[in-house]
Amino acid sequence: MRPDPSDAPDTTGTAEPAGAVERTGTAESPRAAQVGVVVISYNHRAHVADAVRSALAQGPAVAEVVAVDDCSTDGSAELLEQLAATEPRLRVVRRSENSGGCGTPRNTGIDALTTPYVMFLDSDDVLPPGAVDALLAAATGAHAEVASGLCVRRELPSGREQPWQAPLYTAHTVLARPAQRPRLVHDTLCVNKLYRTDFLREHGIRFPEGRFLYEDIVFTARVMAAGPRFTLVPDRVYVWHVRRSAEQLSLSLDRERIDNWKARVEACTLAYDILLGAGQKELARAVRAKFLDHEVRMYTRELGLRDEQYRRAWWTHTREHLAHYDAADWELNPCAPGRVIARVVLESPEPRDLPRMRELAARPARLLPPYARTPDGVPVWSEDLPQVTLAPLMTRPVSALPLAVDAELQPRARASRLLLRLHDLYGRVTEADPREVEVAWQSRDDEHLRGHTTAPLTPGGAESGAESWSAELPVGLGALGAGTWDLRVTVRFADGAERDVTAHALTGAGRLRRSAVPSARHGVLLIQPYATHSGALAVRVATGVRGVLQVARGRLRRLLH
Repeated sequence: MRPDPSDAPDTTGTAEPAGAVERTGTAESPRAAQVGVVVISYNHRAHVADAVRSALAQGPAVAEVVAVDDCSTDGSAELLEQLAATEPRLRVVRRSENSGGCGTPRNTGIDALTTPYVMFLDSDDVLPPGAVDALLAAATGAHAEVASGLCVRRELPSGREQPWQAPLYTAHTVLARPAQRPRLVHDTLCVNKLYRTDFLREHGIRFPEGRFLYEDIVFTARVMAAGPRFTLVPDRVYVWHVRRSAEQLSLSLDRERIDNWKARVEACTLAYDILLGAGQKELARAVRAKFLDHEVRMYTRELGLRDEQYRRAWWTHTREHLAHYDAADWELNPCAPGRVIARVVLESPEPRDLPRMRELAARPARLLPPYARTPDGVPVWSEDLPQVTLAPLMTRPVSALPLAVDAELQPRARASRLLLRLHDLYGRVTEADPREVEVAWQSRDDEHLRGHTTAPLTPGGAESGAESWSAELPVGLGALGAGTWDLRVTVRFADGAERDVTAHALTGAGRLRRSAVPSARHGVLLIQPYATHSGALAVRVATGVRGVLQVARGRLRRLLH
């Protein structure tokens, strides 16, 4: 089970000790047939052939592809058998009973392999050209048991791509043991890695059996607990397809039920226990730090989408898990926003402040007012929760502060306007002296930025005891064109420092109302400002009469459905 793709990696994770890291050049690619690729599939007839072909296309380094069909009922197994009839390197293993998860078929594949090295591939993903060569060259050149490369998440059908845990894969690196880079625990994928088969077998490293969600987290912990020699390469070695509109969401994307969160907590707990039991204390603590900085933040952003029963169950289960943390766990990277969110949960018996917590869980984090202090002047979460200190957050440089910017889009016939308000943060923003703001709109389709505009920030009156600054900018919605656009904001300060932020969408009083406005270029524009799951301002634009009618028909279909 792959980690969730709804969250970008946080670069404020566990610090890495200096030294003991070797950096090497690219080794000459060995071409001998040494690698077996295990492809697991269940009812993925539409995609499994592409996955298998991408593995076979890696060239002579791939000696065999073992396709494990987990008792499919859609003809997937028959399709694989047809492919195997024309491809001698492909073997099909058909399970007689569906396992309910991804771990059992992967274990079946490991048992069937005859090659020195193994990779794993899911039936709806692909290996990019050269992936196996890059990993095999790195592994053999460094005499490493594990070689890992860059995975890219590709959103479909848009094709939008985002690298997964990119800070780990900036250069060829050799680690004598995983503990030299604790941030490795953030990359829990098993599919962007090449393993020595005898290393897995010698240490009895297996995936959890049956319907076990997030089995990758446990498998990766077992690998690192064995202390393998590790090599990292900057090459793209895996393309992870994310299909959010699929009829059946992948297990990791289907987070609407509380059982998903309980499974996530269980997997992270097992990973911690495995590493601690193996004497890998630093890595075990890094797992707990990751839980706060990744899992807690991701699910907190979605709490507002769930019903009250889910929220209460999530809150209770999270508090029970956090109660096992000790002082050293909390002290690791104390200025990370996830620590504050977790402290609020731990110190509060009932769900509270969900909109404010959602904003702090966003990436980048936003700490919305009100800004409370203790009688001694220490920044705290709220007056009734003074034990949750915000002091560590205030030690961040201005470029990393969780600045809060409110945004309101006002669509108009002649000149649409964007209103921004920057809040002070316990005097840190006033001290930095904000001067101007630059905005741009990022397309969901091609990720390009358009509509760049800059405006001065004007000091405003005190609001809730804090200063604020405002700006008003024109927005050429017609020039942006049709599509979905995310607002991107850069705040610049007197000393030249900059802070990239996402702006909080103001709601209420018709601020997010859909409106149609005349357009000289398109005739008419249908404008829909809205708040994303993390609370940021975005806008959907439909152009021309045809675009407006498409939106209307789509809305009618949803209503009828």
